[in-house]
Amino acid sequence: MATVKIELPDGSVREVEAGSTPYDVALGIGEGLARQAIAARFDDQLLDMSTPLENSGKLALITQNAPEALAILRHSCAHLMAQAVKELYGADVQVTIGPSIDNGFYYDFFSDKKTFVPEDFADIEKKMAELVKADLPITREEMTSAEAIELFRSMGENYKVELIEDLGETNVSLYRQGDFVDLCRGPHIPRTGILKAFKLTSVAGAYWRGDEKNAMLQRLYATAFADKKQFRAHLARLEEAKKRDHRKLGRELDLFSFSEEAGAGLVIWHPKGALLRTIIEDFERKEHLKRGYDIVMGPQILKTELWKTSGHYENYRENMYFTEIDEQGYGIKPMNCLAHMLIYKTKLRSYRDLPQRYFELGMVHRHEKSGVLHGLLRVRGFTQDDAHIICRPDQIDAEVKGVMQFVQDVAGIFGFEYCMELSTRPEKSIGSDADWARATSALKSALDDVGQPYEVNEGDGAFYGPKIDVKLKDALDREWQCATIQCDFTLPERFDLTYVGADGEKHRPVMLHRVIVGSIERFIGVLIEHYAGNFPLWLSPVQAVVVNVTDNQAEYVRKVESRLREAGIRVQSDLRNEKLGFKIREAQMSKIPYMLVVGDREMEEEKLAPRFRDGKSLDPMTVDEFIRFVADEVERFH
Repeated sequence: MATVKIELPDGSVREVEAGSTPYDVALGIGEGLARQAIAARFDDQLLDMSTPLENSGKLALITQNAPEALAILRHSCAHLMAQAVKELYGADVQVTIGPSIDNGFYYDFFSDKKTFVPEDFADIEKKMAELVKADLPITREEMTSAEAIELFRSMGENYKVELIEDLGETNVSLYRQGDFVDLCRGPHIPRTGILKAFKLTSVAGAYWRGDEKNAMLQRLYATAFADKKQFRAHLARLEEAKKRDHRKLGRELDLFSFSEEAGAGLVIWHPKGALLRTIIEDFERKEHLKRGYDIVMGPQILKTELWKTSGHYENYRENMYFTEIDEQGYGIKPMNCLAHMLIYKTKLRSYRDLPQRYFELGMVHRHEKSGVLHGLLRVRGFTQDDAHIICRPDQIDAEVKGVMQFVQDVAGIFGFEYCMELSTRPEKSIGSDADWARATSALKSALDDVGQPYEVNEGDGAFYGPKIDVKLKDALDREWQCATIQCDFTLPERFDLTYVGADGEKHRPVMLHRVIVGSIERFIGVLIEHYAGNFPLWLSPVQAVVVNVTDNQAEYVRKVESRLREAGIRVQSDLRNEKLGFKIREAQMSKIPYMLVVGDREMEEEKLAPRFRDGKSLDPMTVDEFIRFVADEVERFH
């Protein structure tokens, strides 16, 4: 009998019969390991525990606590959910695809008879639990594409037929558990009984293959974990995330709204919300001026010919809005870079003039599909803290590092951790290979020099250049894409940007596109959820509310409000004929940092009795003392 040599992670080598499986190897080490292992990595390939090992190589067994395990568990749970749906609703539902994703998994179903609603979740979860209790073996089968097409066609699964036809492969793999069979590359866990902790979370619409010209499918979202402890912790995070949902808090705090009369994805800012974004925008202007940026403003629309020159018309047109004025085509700007290049071109630039740093809080519009719109996090009209740094090639390194330092400073002020990602050339792009290589190398070099850890995201750069993406981590450890730094050799070429070098000759500059917080709308949505609406004092639209105990103090309250307002404190007064406890609770629900209580004693002593929004009371203080107290706190946190 032929044998193969299997090298384990500890460096030891086991000689086993050819055709032995990872399960056989695990059993040879110990029964406990064989029970715990759910899949294996053989050299660089993930395998089922039942896959025959025909060649020598390195084998790592994947237990439920291994980094790769969760995606495999969730993918297998997607099959379990699909099986449960088919057993409940039969031929009324067709299955399509069901991958694992960052926070769980989903499965897309087609049906013109069954409409899924959250009330169905309990029935589906109950059926899933029955299938888990049955502990069905999950087995891999291979057959020709023709055989698989015939099988799925006989089952009425037309979407699986289409997938196999489009694959164009001679053979395909299927996975079977009980009476359920699904097209899949795998790997999967050995049996359904391993899946103990799962929950359906939501239902949404999704176009087949993401194309709005195709049929609308129903997407069931769910999550799964290796053990119930992790599962309970996740459910607690989900519950906390619901409480922090910026759409819910936005209504409760009266910050913003959306209206179908105005149009989908267009934000209407209420007074408190408009003040909040004004505070952030003023902060942005101040921080940019400190770092040597010039504030500029460009028009909302530019001629279509300019968008053709830039490459946006060819590569980004589906995301833009166009109009016609006096028989001339115009594009509503989705980005601010074109006007900034036009500013640069208004005069001849010397190498001594560089870098030029143009900053604009620019309103842009992008045609996002209605299915992806999500509160402030995905809108059609938004403001970017956009800047373009036009510099010499030898200045790229210093400028990129300067932007990274800017990001670090701002993240610290708002209390975010963050990570970075280097995104390389996408398939749909413009510019030469040489320019892309130079730009990518420049960004990578800057990251390496400062010792910033990063991951490489192949093929996800902008169409005109590679980029560094910054992902903020919020209080619930969720990641949010906000800042970005893009290195562009292409647009300066297309717009013929030049500078006169020390040699008296014309040279081509480089342009860095960058945002620090990104979309102001999105950033505010992230901030609301990060702080759960409890903004730090310097950010709060209303910093204090003055509350009277009886009508006797009304005039004094008005004087206090006026004095605080003159000192720059954002203050309101509540003189309603309501009980003090009621007014304090309302202020706490509005998440106002300070309630300043005024009764007869405070009025006589010309003082205030401050209470923090968490219920903590401070010693009475004069108005001037409170003004200094607020100034000190703002200075401490900002």
